[in-house]
Amino acid sequence: MTPPAARQVIAILVDQGLSVRRACQVASLARAAYYRPLQDRLDRDAEIIAALSALVAELPQWGFGLCFLHLRNAGHRWNRKRVLRVYRQLRLHLPRRAKRRVPTRVQQPLDAPAVLNRVWAIDFMSNQLYTGPRFRTMNVLDEGNREALAVEVAWSFPAVRVVAILDQLIAVHGAPDAIRLDNGPEMVSEVLRAWAEQHRVRLLFIQPGKPTQNAYIERFNGTYRKEVLDAYIFGSLADVRFETERWLPIYNRRRPHESLGGVPPLTYLPRPAVAA
Repeated sequence: MTPPAARQVIAILVDQGLSVRRACQVASLARAAYYRPLQDRLDRDAEIIAALSALVAELPQWGFGLCFLHLRNAGHRWNRKRVLRVYRQLRLHLPRRAKRRVPTRVQQPLDAPAVLNRVWAIDFMSNQLYTGPRFRTMNVLDEGNREALAVEVAWSFPAVRVVAILDQLIAVHGAPDAIRLDNGPEMVSEVLRAWAEQHRVRLLFIQPGKPTQNAYIERFNGTYRKEVLDAYIFGSLADVRFETERWLPIYNRRRPHESLGGVPPLTYLPRPAVAA
């Protein structure tokens, strides 16, 4: 029986003529506890609430165990059960999604001189097969003539695979001076950073939440989605790859590009078949 329930039982017994001493014995509650003035639990636990709230706000990845040990190391001697009760009442035991922190990025100028391999742009897209599974595409664009160098299709693109695709493109077209990209997990990986240093390629990260700073490939993504991804019902990755490989030469060699004066990318600025 909880103390509040025991108090109610004692009150009923006293109203029926039983002494307080006897009523406390029946309810198994000490008379000192019965006579002790009630204290608001929020006021009593205010210090614990403040300490836990501040700690979780600063370190949202920590669970109860780390929080309790940290408070003990800080000199607080609160009982573990009491701290756990407050922790649960604050609903801190529910899953918390920590805010993803992206390094500060400097805005890069979006200039695109008519020079091949000056800046490549990379972006990823997501779509769904007819049967339900989702897949991704890795799109690579040369900003000099808006040519789509590659559209790779796969379930996922770990950093190692991204680097392998870039190596294949460099073997055919030569290395770019820089690559424009966003702050996705594949892009900020140490694998890609080491690859860029090895090939002396600058990584031009756009600012978080500013996709317009990578506008050329965003425009390509819209065209690719409209003319391929949204135009067909795909049952397998092989179907996606087939339609993509059929469409890419049309985009690069036949489809007029308004920003290039109404001509296709490879008409505006042809590319040597093999890099020098």
